[in-house]
Formats: sequence, C-alpha cells, structure tokens
Amino acid sequence: MARRHLLEFEKPLVELEKQIEQIRQLARDSEVDVSQQLLQLETLAARRREEIFQALTPAQKIQVARHPHRPSTLDFIQMFCDDWLELHGDRRGSDDKALIGGIGRIGERPVLLIGHQKGRDTKENVARNFGMATPGGYRKALRLMDHADRFKLPILTFIDTPGAYAGLLAEEQGQGEAIAVNLREMFRLRVPIIATVIGEGGSGGALGIGIADRLMMFEHSVYTVASPEACASILWRDAAKASEAASALKITAPDLKNLGVVDEVLPEPAGGNNWAPLEAGEVLKEALERYLDELLALPIDKLREARYKKFRAMGMVLETSQPESGMIT
Repeated sequence: MARRHLLEFEKPLVELEKQIEQIRQLARDSEVDVSQQLLQLETLAARRREEIFQALTPAQKIQVARHPHRPSTLDFIQMFCDDWLELHGDRRGSDDKALIGGIGRIGERPVLLIGHQKGRDTKENVARNFGMATPGGYRKALRLMDHADRFKLPILTFIDTPGAYAGLLAEEQGQGEAIAVNLREMFRLRVPIIATVIGEGGSGGALGIGIADRLMMFEHSVYTVASPEACASILWRDAAKASEAASALKITAPDLKNLGVVDEVLPEPAGGNNWAPLEAGEVLKEALERYLDELLALPIDKLREARYKKFRAMGMVLETSQPESGMIT
C-alpha cells in the first residue's frame, strides 16, 4: 500500500495508520480473522480525522488546498466528463500547460472546460509551472471561451493556482493586460459560466477565469487577493506571520460565502478531497448539472445582466448602526 502524504496537523493519525497497515499485512500473511480489529481501528481513525478537519484554521486549510494529491482539473474532467478533447494554443505562438482547456460532454450536454493544472511531482510541476499561467494561457482561455460563445457551449472553469506567473518575461508579454481583457470579455459572453475553486485560488491568476454566473468553492479550498505569505511580507515584512494574515484575509469558503462572494460551498469527505477523490467528483458533478439546468433556462439578456449585477454588488457595505452621540466620525 502506498504511503499517504500526511500534513503536519494529521500527525496524530500516523500511529493509527501504522496499526491499520500492520493488521492488513497480518491478514495477507496468515489466515487469522482480523476484520473486527480492523473495523474498530478504521472507525477510530475516521472519527479522529473528522474531528481534526472540522477544526481547521485558515492556515491549515491552505495546506489542504495545496495538498499534492488533491484532485486537479484533469482529474475531475476524467471522473465525470465524456468525450474530452483538449484544445491547444493561443494562436499567437504559445500553448501554456499551466492552463488547460477543451471540449467535453457531461451526460448528453456538450460543454467547454477550462482550468489551472498543477503537477503531481517536481518534474510535472516544473513542466506546468506549478499551475501559474502566463499571458499566453489567459489568451488561450479567452480564445476557447469565444469558441464556446460562438457555438453556444456552457463554460465550466476550475480554479487552482497560487497566482498568475509574475516573472519578467510574463510582464513583458502583458500579463496584467491579458488578465484584464479576460475580466472584461467574460462579462459579455452569452453562455452560462460556472466557476469552481477546487484548490488554491490566488490573486488575479484566479480571477482571469473567475468571472462567472455561479461561483462554487470546495470546503477546504481557499480564495484570496494575495497569498498569506505575500500579505505578511508586505504588511509586517515577515513571511512567518502568514498564519495571522490567513485569518485576517477571510480566505476560506465559509467566510466568502458569508461575504456574498461565493454562491455555494461544496462539502468534502473527511480528510479532504485527496482522501476520497471519486466522492468529491460526484459532489462537483451534481452541483454543475444543477446550475447548468438553472442557468440554461435564462434568456441571454437576463443572464448577462445578472452576472454584471452580481459582481457590482461585491464589496458594497451598508452602515447599519449610528455612532454614539459625541463620537467623532
């Protein structure tokens, strides 16, 4: 059995995992019936895992969102999408592997799927630039979205990036302009757009494919204007204060749901999506089909108007209390 990648706060489960594996090995090497002991230990491990994950801090949720075995865009596409055909290139000389896209079918419904793609190991992460897209990636995404608009294909986007690539070459090639154009153009598209934060949604790199009629987040994913490490370095000149920044930024799914940024929080299996990826895929597929049914029933003008109003309302604050007399405001 392959050894699971355990996060720091999961270490209390290590001893239980060892005992469970030892009993399984005993069952393989002998005819002793250990099913009862195995069931008790697995039940105990599941209960402790659930207790740990119900009390995660924002900083710990970032670790879960960045877990190397968390299901990626391609993993989800392979789980529930038939006839997947990846499309390549921005038609300007670039094919960014950090941002993938193509045409597929969910049930009998053809859709366009776009998402950030990280790697499983160092070699693949280098090839995919750790999920950090270049300007060519965002221009490729827009080319595919225009294709979807032309052929009336709903657009599904999957967000999982620490941010857009911030290297010198990306800036020279117009990183900010590429993302800004995507933000503008996604508002005019005449087809439904559903975005899901499946892992780490970082900065403008996430927003570049994040203008949507419905935005969902998995329970242990994060969505932030800047990474907590970057925020801590800017505010306190100390990246070690990333935990404090993570709490202050309100980057977790429940926080963003309360703020009206996210439409739905998708539950994860105990231990996160990496423990039961197929179960996570079923949850996501059900939500996507439900929102597709809802949005495809809307006239185009109402769809675009609602999308515009959704984002215009974000960040608006209404003062509900009056200052006490004598206070300076």
